[in-house]
Amino acid sequence: MTNASGLNNHHTDTLTAIFQHPASHNIRWVDVVHLVEAAGEVDERHDGRFKFTIGQQSEVFNRPKDKDIGIQQIEDLRRMFRGTEFEPKKPGKED
Repeated sequence: MTNASGLNNHHTDTLTAIFQHPASHNIRWVDVVHLVEAAGEVDERHDGRFKFTIGQQSEVFNRPKDKDIGIQQIEDLRRMFRGTEFEPKKPGKED
């Protein structure tokens, strides 16, 4: 099931975790990649880094060493999603 912005419940859960305060320490990299694919574009570069584009913003991310993203990546993702149609209306809430 998808919502008006084209995100399914799994994507929405990941987005909610990104905006949660305090920051969650168990947001899986693979879930972030799927979320950004649904909300924008993901380009895996030849050097193994990932270019995420959401709206007019692009950011290059390194794949984390373990399965979860770090605090800096959470902050970068919040910045990218802030002000877009995908930003939760209330931090930590999906609508």
